[in-house]
Amino acid sequence: MKKHQTLDAFLFLFPPVLFIVVFLYFPIVLNFYNSLFQWSVFSTSRKYVGFANYQKLLADPVFPIAIRNNLIFMVVSVIFQIGVSLIMAAILEEKFMRRLQPFFRTVYFIPSLLMVTVTGIMFQIIYNPLIGLVNPTLRFLGFDASQVDLLGKESSAIWAVVAVSQWQYIGYTLILFLVAIQSIPEDLYEAADLDGANGMVRFFKITLPEIQEMIVVNLIVTMTGSIKVFDEVYVMTGGGPGRSTETLATMLYRAGFRNDEMGYASAIAFFVFIVTGVIAVFQIRYYSPSAKEI
Repeated sequence: MKKHQTLDAFLFLFPPVLFIVVFLYFPIVLNFYNSLFQWSVFSTSRKYVGFANYQKLLADPVFPIAIRNNLIFMVVSVIFQIGVSLIMAAILEEKFMRRLQPFFRTVYFIPSLLMVTVTGIMFQIIYNPLIGLVNPTLRFLGFDASQVDLLGKESSAIWAVVAVSQWQYIGYTLILFLVAIQSIPEDLYEAADLDGANGMVRFFKITLPEIQEMIVVNLIVTMTGSIKVFDEVYVMTGGGPGRSTETLATMLYRAGFRNDEMGYASAIAFFVFIVTGVIAVFQIRYYSPSAKEI
């Protein structure tokens, strides 16, 4: 009987395992192998260079700029898409807001349904110093908007792009937090009310502990997404002005599809994989309640 059950389990598990190996793990290994060569997509010849592509990446003057921009994306995204959206979800789940919750839930979630390309073009127009809405608004409020060009200046371009990303995705994590909070047994809150607990106490003593796993999931998605961010930057600035908004993903695109340095692009891709993998494993290992029980 046990042999029959083992065979059934093997037959059920083999197709998805094979799919994961072929379409996930094999490409990762192949990408690392490709990063050890200097090669072009238009040529069949390859030159083995070992870890020279990784040395080139570390010596690239754009690399520190890309790391800084990815870190900016990560920190700001954690603050808004985790911290602010969690607070907003807790407020919307309060009794006095439940009647209006469907309206606000819809309003916050709609931006995440838009294509990043559409959002980027829309905010390019909004940020435009000649025809956009930012400068007229600043002038209406009494500020001097003559020198304001958010996407045209190296000092402000990355922050303008990051702001768009928060506007688009904060509603997505908000919905996930709302679902997690709504799954908490109402008896816990009723018992807290009987003990005289206020909203802050209920939030820190009940809400946060009960939704730890959702927080970890959102952290992993948000932080790894910040390392892989590409669309917003590419559409709005293309990495400019002066390569001031380059990220690891735009570096990869430039190396592979503009400069035809496929080995170098593979090295950047493998570096991104290592960083995102370390972030995910660290968060699962140290912040997931289920992992701590193992």
